[in-house]
Amino acid sequence: MNAKTQAENILKKIASKHIKKVKVAVTDTDGVMRGKLMHIDKLKSALKNGFGFCNVVFGWDCQDQCYEDTYYSGWASGYPDAQVSLDPATYREVPWDHKIPFLIGDFYENDANSLPYCPRGVLKKVIKISETLGYQSIVGCEYEWFNFKETPESLNEKDFHKPTPLTPGMFGYSLLRSGNHRGYFNQLMDQMEEFGVPLEGLHTETGPGVYEAAIKCSNALEAADRASLFKMATKEIAAEHKIIPSFMARWNDSLPGCSGHIHQSLQDAKGQNAFVDENDEHGMSEVFKHYLAGLIQYTPELLVLMAPTVNSYKRLVKGFWAPTSPSWGFDNRTCAMRVLSHQGAATRVEMRVPGSDVNPYLAVSASLLAGLKGVELKLELKQAAVVGNAYEQASEVQFPSNLKEAAERFYRSSLARKAFGDDFVEHFVKTRIWEWEQSQKHISDWELKRYFEII
Repeated sequence: MNAKTQAENILKKIASKHIKKVKVAVTDTDGVMRGKLMHIDKLKSALKNGFGFCNVVFGWDCQDQCYEDTYYSGWASGYPDAQVSLDPATYREVPWDHKIPFLIGDFYENDANSLPYCPRGVLKKVIKISETLGYQSIVGCEYEWFNFKETPESLNEKDFHKPTPLTPGMFGYSLLRSGNHRGYFNQLMDQMEEFGVPLEGLHTETGPGVYEAAIKCSNALEAADRASLFKMATKEIAAEHKIIPSFMARWNDSLPGCSGHIHQSLQDAKGQNAFVDENDEHGMSEVFKHYLAGLIQYTPELLVLMAPTVNSYKRLVKGFWAPTSPSWGFDNRTCAMRVLSHQGAATRVEMRVPGSDVNPYLAVSASLLAGLKGVELKLELKQAAVVGNAYEQASEVQFPSNLKEAAERFYRSSLARKAFGDDFVEHFVKTRIWEWEQSQKHISDWELKRYFEII
């Protein structure tokens, strides 16, 4: 069904329900969904001709503080509108908000090409690379996040110090803890399904008030849509229960961080998993080995798309369930790439680098691009699988240790520039350097406790 027919069907469906408004949303550089309510009359023209949305969403940070120097959108340009095209394929209804219709949009330029800075458009570029090579990328995202008995008002009153966890103690996979707040827990599972974000699993993780959700796999674009919608929807559902969820990569120095793992595989023209070779000792096809070699080689230079905040690098440390080098192993959770072979159609690799603070469109783009480049170049898988603890085994390559270092590495990446374009690379790097510079202006509690009296 083409987009025009889909749009016509959407309008008929809305008209039959006598609905007068819809929600529309776009995603900014940080992965935050920005949107508005739109009258049905405006929707009719928007579905046909697009609509304007202030380009400041690419000119400010996650706190709405305008960047002083970016490649796109700034005071000098006057923050004009950028054009947005609604994607009819993203239509869904919001079950916790009177089943109001909801649509995701893409930013585009006058020539109908994606605006270079649009995260969803960036992913579409990588999907085209996959299709050119003869494959469809299959992706499943999962998130860990902490939950707190707080409201926006109570958190601000506390100045974000010592938020109260939803439940106490370390109790992973606990039916007891999930039962303590079954209204919230069940609403997440049930209403995500109704919202078109089906969950394969939902459980408590190890840590006070922490949950993990695995979103069912799909094609790469739909998977990133679902991941983005999941974070937004969780926050809205949680608010009904006076709960604040946090998708920070790591919020507490004594607890593990929160992952945003990306499961991925390639499907060939026949609809078969291209990673499978039952005749191979490990069940891995040559395509899978090339893909894995690409992940190993290119992840370090694309890391900033998978670790986009200052806080991301507080998670990527030894012994906290997150990798520090581009290692791989069979069903080994100490590695960056966890290979799940001999799984038939479910054979895949789990990219364990991203945290839950990612922009899913950009994190999926980076991971797929690295793997696909390995397939294109037929890179040889030279690195042996890690057996045992990856943290204790020497690696020639380590990930950048902070946001500034990762951004500078990305700036120099010829792979990123060729795939994403110079405009995006220049803009994204400036936003990350801005983020880094803001962090350097502030004094941490750790510094005060360490230096205030003694030094």
